[in-house]
Amino acid sequence: MPVGNVYYYFKTKEELAESRGGAAPRGVSRAARAEWDRLSSPKERLLAFVGSVQANREQLARGGCPLGGLCTELHKEGGALAKKSAALFNEPMRWLEEQFRAVGHEKDSRELAVHLFAAFQGMAAVALGTNDREVVVMEAKRLKDWIGTL
Repeated sequence: MPVGNVYYYFKTKEELAESRGGAAPRGVSRAARAEWDRLSSPKERLLAFVGSVQANREQLARGGCPLGGLCTELHKEGGALAKKSAALFNEPMRWLEEQFRAVGHEKDSRELAVHLFAAFQGMAAVALGTNDREVVVMEAKRLKDWIGTL
């Protein structure tokens, strides 16, 4: 949706944030994580996360990460909106941290979760900046290889 249309329906960023109802965009949504939780191993769940990113490569190259964009805009406002934006990132990162803990990385699970989530956000930004969906494909392959070594 063009940004102009967003401002037609939502007069302020506060209205936009409230309309989200705490739900994250597809790719790290609660529903996606619930589906991944049905997989038998934490490695499979981590690979499913990366696979969902790769599946959205077209959208990432055209518009970047919707979650990252939303969080960036909400954070600019400070206060309650910045707090909401942090929650949108922290929730999926906590899930990633649980997966790393379950795969046997108790001591460094947070650092690994941040690394994976930052890699996802970075590949989305680079794919957008270069308008090249293959950036996502290349980086997703590297991340899958890395997860395979855990």
